[in-house]
Amino acid sequence: MKDIITLGIESSCDETSVAIVKNGREVLTNVINTQIEIHKQFGGVVPEIASRKHIENISNVTKFALKEANLNFNDIDIVACTYGPGLVGALLVGVGYAKALSFALDKPLVGVNHIEGHIAANYINFSELEPPFLCLVISGGHTHLVYVKNYTEFEILGKTRDDAIGEAYDKVARVIGLEYPGGPKIDKLAKEGQANIKLPETYFDNLDFSFSGIKTAVLNLNHKEPNINKADLCASFEKATTDMLINNTEKAIKNMKVEKIALAGGVSANSYIREKFKDLGEKLKIHVYYPELKLCTDNAAMIASAGYYNFIAGRISGLDLNAVPNLKIGEI
Repeated sequence: MKDIITLGIESSCDETSVAIVKNGREVLTNVINTQIEIHKQFGGVVPEIASRKHIENISNVTKFALKEANLNFNDIDIVACTYGPGLVGALLVGVGYAKALSFALDKPLVGVNHIEGHIAANYINFSELEPPFLCLVISGGHTHLVYVKNYTEFEILGKTRDDAIGEAYDKVARVIGLEYPGGPKIDKLAKEGQANIKLPETYFDNLDFSFSGIKTAVLNLNHKEPNINKADLCASFEKATTDMLINNTEKAIKNMKVEKIALAGGVSANSYIREKFKDLGEKLKIHVYYPELKLCTDNAAMIASAGYYNFIAGRISGLDLNAVPNLKIGEI
């Protein structure tokens, strides 16, 4: 069987990334041009600036990826790109560039759901991982408990009703004086503190999440007690939010009777969350997977992997593919 080489493009937020992946799992190159230093001065991503930087970077990033993989455009079999969810201007840059490549090279175009891309990051790190399994997708824009039926079919078991967990992390970090991006800074500072502050945890009858209550509680505490120990506050926030993730995930594992669970998304890089999910796996005697750190955050290798599985399932996009900023998981 001929190897299938996929060129993946990711531009949903503030990373311009191009990757080349063989047969959905073997990464030949994964180039990520990040804009963190640019957006840090604003305390978060500025959509218009992000879009302009993608336009400036995408051609050079693509050329660099091909050079690093020692390939040329003729070696590419599929062009895959993120078309949602994300910032509409940023998405349009990647989608437009992918469509131009697909047309010029006469190669199939495959639009990829960004959230499904995060799930696929696990396939790159773990050659043995195959559906079905449970996946907790936790990032700046998403908090989803997903049952992965097969490579292209997904069932949402629970999701956030308000803030995504990464959004809550970034807002808390900003208020207590930590630089953007806030998640890694909270993770680092929490190691110096004790989880000795009682914070509200929100639970529902189903498997949905809510992080607005705990976020507001931390903001109010910081305002009322400006001398509060910031390390203790971070440790307490991290523990309470992780407790909520663990509670719902454990219920889902028992409901679905799964033996495998994966983590995905930027927040899955958090060391405390990884440790607690490892403990959960040992407690329930199930396999727990999480991608290496560089595959947790936005990258094109995960998009190329998901694009490959969409392609072999016959899901090919037309040149009328457009950005869908509010795309839901499982939507086509």
